[in-house]
Amino acid sequence: MKTKRITGKVTWQNLGTGFWGIVDSKGREWRPINMPEQLKKEGKQATITIREVDEGASIFMWGTAVEVTGFGT
Repeated sequence: MKTKRITGKVTWQNLGTGFWGIVDSKGREWRPINMPEQLKKEGKQATITIREVDEGASIFMWGTAVEVTGFGT
């Protein structure tokens, strides 16, 4: 799959078991399946390179599942 670069705010979603997400500048929600430890801070602004992934079934009903392939802060 093709990668894309997004800029957004890191957010903790307290749904189910909880997870980290990113809301981009257009309000789209992204759910990294491999959120880097360096980005795990509520409200942190980050620019990341992502690739959409097919998770099959997921318990999380928030955002698009993505893999982080690179990032800057």
